[in-house]
Formats: sequence, C-alpha cells, structure tokens
Amino acid sequence: MNFNEFELHEDVLSAVDSMNYQQATPIQEQAIPYILSGKDLLACAQTGTGKTAAYLIPILDKVAHESNVHTGALILVPTRELAVQIDQQIQGLGYFVGATSIAVYGGNKGPEWDQQKKALTQGADIIIATPGRLIAHLQLGYVSFQSIKHLVLDEADRMLDMGFLSDILKIMSFLPAKRQTLMFSATMPSKIGELAKRILHNPEEIRLAVSRPADRIDQQFYLAKDEQKLPLLIHLLSQVESTSMVLFTSRKSTVEPIVRALKKLGKGAHGISSDSEQSEREIVLRDFKNRQFPILVATDVLSRGIDIDNLSHVVNYDVPRDPEDYVHRIGRTARAESKGIAITFINEHDQKYVQKIERLFETEVEKRAITQDLGLGEAPAFEPRRSRPSNDRKRKPSGSNQGSRPVSQAAKPGDEKSSRRPKRRKPKKEEKNNPSQA
Repeated sequence: MNFNEFELHEDVLSAVDSMNYQQATPIQEQAIPYILSGKDLLACAQTGTGKTAAYLIPILDKVAHESNVHTGALILVPTRELAVQIDQQIQGLGYFVGATSIAVYGGNKGPEWDQQKKALTQGADIIIATPGRLIAHLQLGYVSFQSIKHLVLDEADRMLDMGFLSDILKIMSFLPAKRQTLMFSATMPSKIGELAKRILHNPEEIRLAVSRPADRIDQQFYLAKDEQKLPLLIHLLSQVESTSMVLFTSRKSTVEPIVRALKKLGKGAHGISSDSEQSEREIVLRDFKNRQFPILVATDVLSRGIDIDNLSHVVNYDVPRDPEDYVHRIGRTARAESKGIAITFINEHDQKYVQKIERLFETEVEKRAITQDLGLGEAPAFEPRRSRPSNDRKRKPSGSNQGSRPVSQAAKPGDEKSSRRPKRRKPKKEEKNNPSQA
C-alpha cells in the first residue's frame, strides 16, 4: 500500500518521501487508518516491522493539521536508547511538518535537566520519555499535560517487565481522561491484556504473527555451564577474522569480564549496561555503528533500544526468556541477502526457554555439546523437565532440606499443604510412609 492512499497532509507525505519510505509495512497499513480515525489501539508487532513510524506518521499528520500551544502527544518508552532513537526519527519525519520534540530521560540532574524542564514547561508537539525521569519532573509541579491528545506506550511489554506499571498509572493520572491511547508491544502476555482493559477505550486490535528468522542465519545452540560460557565463546571466535557482533547477557556483572576476555584475545570490544553513564552509552553506540570496534556487549535491558542492523554475529550469552525476543535479536543479522551467525549458550536453568523457541518454530533445534572436547569439562545434559527455576525453590515447605535433593525426591504439592496443617498430618510421617509420592 502506498502512503498516498492514507490521505495524509502534504507536509507529512513530503517527510515520508524524504525518508525514502516506499510501501507501508503490514503494521503501518493496518495501524495508520485506525490512529487517523482517533480510535484507541492495541498492536502487537515485533521489532523491525516499522511500528514506530506506524504511530509517528499519523500523529505528525495531526500536528500538521492542528496548532498545539503545548504538548500534543506523549510517548512512554522503557529505555533511554529507545527515547533517543524515536526522537531522532521524529526529527527526520517532522522536518517538513515543523514538529518539535524532546526526549526526557536520565538519572541525575544536570544540563539535560534544565533543557527538559524548559521544554516541558513551554510545551513541545511530542514528548518522548522514560517513566522514572518524567515522574521526577511531574512531582515538581511545573508540567501541564492537560492538552495531551495522544498517549503512546511503546514496548509496553518491556516496560511492564522492568516494573514500570505503577509509574505508568501515576503518569496517566496527570493526563486528561479524553485522549487517544495507543499500546504497541512486541509480545502479548496476559499482563498486557490486563493493562489494555484498564487504560484503553473500545480499542481496535492488531496482532501480526512473528516472522521466522531468515534461512541465511546459521543458528548455533551450545550446551554450557555458566563457567564454561566464556572460554567456549573465546574458542568460537578465535578463528573469526572480521566481525560486527552484538553479545547480549542478562546480567550486567558479566559485561566487563566478557569485554576484558575479548580484548585479551585481540578483539576490539566495549560494553554498555544500565550502570553506564548516558554520555558513555551514546559514544559507544556511535562508535560501534561507525565500525570503530567489532564487538558490542550489552545487557538484555538495552536489547530493544539498540538500533543496529547488518551484523555478522549475534550472541545470546543467556537464552532470552521470550522466544519473540530471540527472533528480534538474531534478525539483526543476514540483512540484504547477506549471511549471519546466531550463537546461543544454554545452561541448566535456561533449557525451558529453548523449548519455547522450539514451540514457536515448530521444530527441534540442534544442541551441540563440545565443552568436553575442548577440555572445559562435561556439558550439561539437555533435560528441561529436570531444570528448576529459582522461584520454584522458594515455594518448598519451610524447614525442609530439599534444596539439595534431586528433582525426583522433591515433595509434592500435597506435602506443602500438609505442612500447613500439622494437627491433621505430619509431613515427616507422610514422606516416610509414602516414598513413591516423593
């Protein structure tokens, strides 16, 4: 579908043409008419499908037709990187429209704070903000959002995962009840549906199926204990001459050790995490995009805020908990008919997440066990039913010593119930008399 068919303002069409947008993507084709008509929307589409433009284009069309003295649209996002990315996209699309915008993010007060305060006080056509930073401004009383007509929650699932629900609801208390609310999410867990019921009014829904990774991506899964991952990674990269690689880890404590190990190998590497200063993050991301060094190590929390494609390698140091996140990440490789390699390490506790990936792909993936051949010790067996998440251990009967037992000896739910009713049944006696139920 061509963008001319949406009957957009001529300034917006000029902006779309300047950005070299040819045809609307499926999410844009479905979302833009709903947003232009003023309806609330719940949309599920993976990263890389053009969903940011799907809501920016119709919002900019509203800006082109209206004259807002104060802020007309508020976009909430989970990370600083995504806020900056969207702000840059608005600058590109909004040039012909004359739209003003500002990204509100950061942890400490400084020059950025004063600039953000001025923009929030005077108003801008579009504000892009992380919830925590925006609340800090709102609590000081100089921000008025009574003219807000559009609220966008981008990467809504990630914001909920990061614990921003109470912040989102608090921000909404500052907004007018009569407004258009748009929720965009890469996944659709039950908590997204619950939030949608609370904040959306008769919404339209769009759910695009997650596309499968390109066949050009060589997906490699390796069984490895946590202590085996780093030497295994070094082995896998030792014979790779040139790379453009992003490595994702779920723990910020592992970022620096990985960077140091890669540098010892002679690989140029830098890392970013939530502990990094914003200015440092921006420099590292800029230099990586400009091919100043080949390997970027980043934590999961930044995975969707990193706008980097055309990678030769993506490494999942830890298996993503959501299979859609796995698809998003490895999809950064094998662009423009090139080939790519996706490496994923599987420890004992992440095996259940690999099963989710297999269910999404409707096929079993090959798991390689090569650590013993490399002198690193035996790799963990792939036994997802035996793997037990740490949260499960917390639900065991208090006072028991089952944390060190094999899974087959764990008490059943009935034992937990009986431990709460000692007068009716003694847990120790039941375990003794019913070993087959252990």
